[in-house]
Amino acid sequence: MTKAVFLDRDGTLIENRGYICEFSQVGFFPFAAAAVRELNRAGYRVIVVSNQSAVARGICSAAQVEELQRRLREHFHAQGAEIAAFYYCPFLADGAVAAFRRASPLRKPEPGMLRLAAREHGLDLARSWMVGDREDDMEAGRRAGCRTVLVRTGYGRESEARLPAEGPRPDRVADDLAAAAAFIAAGG
Repeated sequence: MTKAVFLDRDGTLIENRGYICEFSQVGFFPFAAAAVRELNRAGYRVIVVSNQSAVARGICSAAQVEELQRRLREHFHAQGAEIAAFYYCPFLADGAVAAFRRASPLRKPEPGMLRLAAREHGLDLARSWMVGDREDDMEAGRRAGCRTVLVRTGYGRESEARLPAEGPRPDRVADDLAAAAAFIAAGG
């Protein structure tokens, strides 16, 4: 079975700029492609898992999210950084769009996207990592059986400040995806 690094999208892989519907709205961290390349070289399959409630809120369409994912994958590929797959959850229990108004096991902090990716890509979750900037990312990783890294980009500093003194904590806190990738690639 293959090991993977699951990445949250906004605030971890790319800058958090609110609801992003178009590629032209993306802000790229200057270190992101190099970090993904480092994880690729270390034998990890990189998979993006992202809550995209903008679909349920009626801000973006599912087609727009999927086109954005396609463009992001091409952007990273052009820099020698391979993202194996994108998974997203368009659902929200109180969403404005009826077709997407429901609770979903795919929505982080639930581990559904990670477990689905594991089935579809033959991944060993116990050898895998979840990297993100929110507590929901850490909880999804924990529930899936992955190790976790909280990055301080995006909402990461606020999330770090809310970590309990006792109880579940990420396995590691890193300044950004580059630092997380270096730690993971070195053997974690």
